[in-house]
Amino acid sequence: MPPVEAVLFDLDDTLFDHRHSSRASLEALRLRYTHFQQSTLDELELVRRDILEEIHLQVLAGSISLHEARITRMQRLFAQFDQPISREIAEQIALENQAVYQSSRQAVQGAISLLAALRPHVKIGIVSNNLLQEQLDKLNFCKLAPLIDVLVVSEEVGIAKPDPRIFQVALERLDCSPSQAVMVGDSWTTDIVGATRMGIRAIWLNRYGTPCPDPSLATEIISLEPTDALVSLLLGTLRRWRC
Repeated sequence: MPPVEAVLFDLDDTLFDHRHSSRASLEALRLRYTHFQQSTLDELELVRRDILEEIHLQVLAGSISLHEARITRMQRLFAQFDQPISREIAEQIALENQAVYQSSRQAVQGAISLLAALRPHVKIGIVSNNLLQEQLDKLNFCKLAPLIDVLVVSEEVGIAKPDPRIFQVALERLDCSPSQAVMVGDSWTTDIVGATRMGIRAIWLNRYGTPCPDPSLATEIISLEPTDALVSLLLGTLRRWRC
């Protein structure tokens, strides 16, 4: 195996704890509007996730702005509970909800320590399906930005994971080949499948116990800790890994 020259990471729910902030904002909605209280937070999260995934694809395609997407998502969420709201009300609630999300932002546990430990040995890149400014704000807020060498975002390059070409962009910017890189991500479809199609060794971060679709395709980890063992795994010096 060639020496590892670069480690690529997904951002949302790999280095940045998007789910933590999302659930915080959702719980704030649930506490304020009684019709949401007929559902548990987990049930409400599933409803909003389906709405978010559909509309986020439109954001990535450039057919709707992020601001309009947030308004539409809020209207759709209320409509799911037979509580239609006007665009004006949805906009106000969306702004309030986004403020809760912003104030709840944090890095995934172990992320900062891991990046700091890797940095003397390899170059570090992020490959993300999102909007450039949105991801820059997260990196700066969570103090991850100084630990990153390259940020490749789908909005910027016009290609989204799992298309192997977005990984190729990252590799070119990091000046390394697929065999010299490792990809760490939480999404099996976009991160693991996309990276392995490019010939990049993949590490699947599975923090929530999802069944592994194909153990032969990636090494599974359940957290970004302990730092030393994970650094060894990423650099290819750890011979055996146990979750």
